[in-house]
Amino acid sequence: MSNSQLSTKHLLGIKYITTEDIELIFKTATEFKEVINRPIKKVPSLRDVTIANVFFENSTRTRISFELAEKRLSADVVNFSASSSSVSKGETLLDTVNNILAMKVDMVVMRHPAPGAHHFLSKHIDANIINAGDGTHEHPTQALLDAFSIREKLGEVAGKNVVIVGDILHSRVALSNIFCLQKLGAHVMVCGPATLIPKHIDKLGVQVEHDVRKALEWCDVANVLRIQLERQDIKYIPSLREYALYFGINKKMLENLEKEIVIMHPGPINRGIELTSDAADSGQSIILDQVENGVAIRMAVLYLLAGKRG
Repeated sequence: MSNSQLSTKHLLGIKYITTEDIELIFKTATEFKEVINRPIKKVPSLRDVTIANVFFENSTRTRISFELAEKRLSADVVNFSASSSSVSKGETLLDTVNNILAMKVDMVVMRHPAPGAHHFLSKHIDANIINAGDGTHEHPTQALLDAFSIREKLGEVAGKNVVIVGDILHSRVALSNIFCLQKLGAHVMVCGPATLIPKHIDKLGVQVEHDVRKALEWCDVANVLRIQLERQDIKYIPSLREYALYFGINKKMLENLEKEIVIMHPGPINRGIELTSDAADSGQSIILDQVENGVAIRMAVLYLLAGKRG
């Protein structure tokens, strides 16, 4: 494999890419970050490439980040929001995508509620597929931008202690992050109420902690996840107030630690529940860096996969 090629034609999940792929994506993203910060932010790299953003679930942030990345690379962009389209009339995933491919699309960025939908697609259509989130399974570009942000802040990921706090059970971010951080040599812990931690997650080689203060004392980085109100029957936690009381992170807790840790959040934040405003907006937070890095990472992924077309 040449050092400017990914080992795969698709980005289906972190599980399916190599550490070399991750390093190449980071190297390319670093170059694109310089582009984003120039007065003229566009490069002609994907001028003849048509990309369809197919979202079967709403996700304003991820969709806008991908769209911005595509436009910065001068690609032609087709947006397809499935919740408001013929899918609600019973059209199947394959029908939808075949219709999009009839428009001669080269790449498909897709978010879908069913785990494995992207694998299914990659076997049936010719375009490059990028997983923008499948069910509670994976969200690879989020994990890449998170790890990239850690490396940018701390110099490297290897050897760092990273805790993922919150609703691990319903989170595709958590799973992708675990795979990505471990591939890069970090130590990973998950922390949350027992009801929100998957039963056999320790089999993935992560530590499990139910006391958020102990987790914060252990870690170099805390990646705080959103409590996903829309995915939950409230039975998982007695109330949001109680969650905030036992697992919410605030500035005072951070100040009481013997070291300064890095605070991250994939967004959007439920302020005052998993993270207070004074913690989210503190100097320890790299949440806004994550947003900027998201565009650079997605530019890198699109650019590198476009090189694998055909």
